[in-house]
Amino acid sequence: MPAAFSFEALTTAVAAGEIDTVIVAMVDMAGQLIGKRFHAEHFIATAHDETHACNYLLASDIDMEPVPGYAAANWAKGYGDFVLKPDLATLRRIAWLPGTALVIADVLDHHSHEDVPHSPRGMLKKQLARLDAMGVKAYFATELEFYLFDESYEAIHAKGYREPKTAGYYIEDYHVFQTTKEEPVMRAIRNGLHASGIPVENSKGEWGPGQAEINVRYADALDMADRHVVIKNGIKEIAHAQGKAVTFMSKWRYDLAGSSSHVHASLWDAKGERSLFADPNGERGMSELMRQYVAGQLAHAREITYFLAPYINSYKRFQQVGTFAPTRAVWSDDNRTAGFRLCGAGTKGIRIECRIGGSDLNPYLAFAALIAAGLSGIEQKLELEPAFVGDAYGGAELRQIPNTLREATETLDGSAMLRAALGDEVVDHYVHTARWEQLEYDRRITDWELKRGFERY
Repeated sequence: MPAAFSFEALTTAVAAGEIDTVIVAMVDMAGQLIGKRFHAEHFIATAHDETHACNYLLASDIDMEPVPGYAAANWAKGYGDFVLKPDLATLRRIAWLPGTALVIADVLDHHSHEDVPHSPRGMLKKQLARLDAMGVKAYFATELEFYLFDESYEAIHAKGYREPKTAGYYIEDYHVFQTTKEEPVMRAIRNGLHASGIPVENSKGEWGPGQAEINVRYADALDMADRHVVIKNGIKEIAHAQGKAVTFMSKWRYDLAGSSSHVHASLWDAKGERSLFADPNGERGMSELMRQYVAGQLAHAREITYFLAPYINSYKRFQQVGTFAPTRAVWSDDNRTAGFRLCGAGTKGIRIECRIGGSDLNPYLAFAALIAAGLSGIEQKLELEPAFVGDAYGGAELRQIPNTLREATETLDGSAMLRAALGDEVVDHYVHTARWEQLEYDRRITDWELKRGFERY
């Protein structure tokens, strides 16, 4: 497997003229890579230690406009710097960009050099530290869906994002002939990611016309989140190089299938050798620890939904029955109508799949929230309710996840669990982010959009 390479290997590659550019990127609240391109020699000489960026990058909207009202960064404080500290363990070649390597940076306070509390990577690291103190290692995997268009980003923008031409025109779930038509792009994606140290397992057609899914091998939670953001950025760049465009919106068109990012998770011992979720004597092979972990996620599913569905558009994916997008926070054994699905029952690969999140989620925030909820279940030794059987869409009496951003925001704001796990200042930061998203939506929504199912409430 062509893995992420070491600083020493980078130095050798630069000396040989193979690498001339190093991208240093942090992850913003939307899960986007934001950063600088360094001449490789300067990165090796000094920038590998740290560089700086304006702290408005974690206090802006998805259009990168500074948003008023944040306590952490604002005009009164002058929008100062924070430190970008490259995590050299994430250093990798970027195969689809000539002579280029990339490293993901932690976001540190300029004075204390501690993780900025509301930085997505810092939030996940805080929850992983809680697991580490218990001698526990978390493994995660995400399935990432997106739509491919036979037009460029520029062409779609020029026509106001109306009716972009999808790469297909009929259902292509697992469809080999249709995906063959898309293979020039998808092959470049699989091979480009693989050559950049991301172990791709497969790609496949999804339900919607032009809809695809990419799957990669599971990894420890931080590594998987790092992979996830590189995958999304890479897919966009590779598609762009071929004159195509993609979208990771949860529901880009109301009458077509939404795009999800299912999250698989399991807990293991500190060496990653023994599954703490597996118990051959337990019901369905589930250990008591796993049952408590899942019980915590169910108990707090409504509170963490914002971190799985962060935009107005995210909730359009939950509005219809029979779409494989769950609306009920229940668990079941291999049942895709439930919000949480038990996979690998009775094997060492036993895990829980959260099906709530869309492909627009930020993996660091989603993983952090899921772990916090699971740990709450373990700490309180919660009893797991019986597995749901049947069609969860028809269960009006079942625990329902929020179906609007407004509802999810208020539930997040009132979450004592998340305030204890993440800190008041972090929860308040993201509540403000969500409320600004709602405010901007209400201010900008057009009649054309309203007629296409983008309801104001």
